[in-house]
Amino acid sequence: MAKLKVYSYQVGPVCTNCYFAANTETKEAIIIDPGAAADYLIEQIEKEGLRPVAVLLTHGHFDHMMAADELRRTFQIPIYAAAADVASHFGVQIYAHELEKETLENPALNLCAMAGTSGLVYHADVFVKDGEMLDLAGFSIRVLHTPGHTVGGVCYYFLKENALFSGDSLFCESIGRTDFPKGSMSDLIRTVKEKLLVLPEYVRVYPGHNEETTIEHERVYNPYF
Repeated sequence: MAKLKVYSYQVGPVCTNCYFAANTETKEAIIIDPGAAADYLIEQIEKEGLRPVAVLLTHGHFDHMMAADELRRTFQIPIYAAAADVASHFGVQIYAHELEKETLENPALNLCAMAGTSGLVYHADVFVKDGEMLDLAGFSIRVLHTPGHTVGGVCYYFLKENALFSGDSLFCESIGRTDFPKGSMSDLIRTVKEKLLVLPEYVRVYPGHNEETTIEHERVYNPYF
């Protein structure tokens, strides 16, 4: 089984948690929610000797993906044609839920004005579905669609490693805001309860803001449930 090491960095104007989910055996890494500070994140990747293979976005708000495009351009993967020793390159791919395309591409929904800018548009390369399994960096990852903070918000559950990257769906003793455009408190509470709190109690939760927690802790102490 691949061994997971999680690196955590707070970046951007609202101290968003960016995570590197790294395979300690291969040094391959998945970047989760690179909200800002691309140069700093690149420096940390190189310092740790990591090889990024993908960027996973939990949702499309600016503070979770402002550095994604630069990371995609910086870390290129060579692909060699079978018939010739000629390498072509493509960037590390960015993943998001299929219902989050509008949020990413609409400045009124991705909230970029809160960062003092306007008109910013973001894109993903791969759009995933609820329940889909991803095989990245040696990890088996289940996509859990948890709408409410945004319509296409998701969490990424590393099954064998008992780790959940929950974005702004579930926080330590709280949940994400639902007063942004297209938010829904009822949807968020329902899906967190039905899809996240049913996970094993020992699953460690890595949220989009604030400190880490566990499913067991949230079952007991989260006032929303």
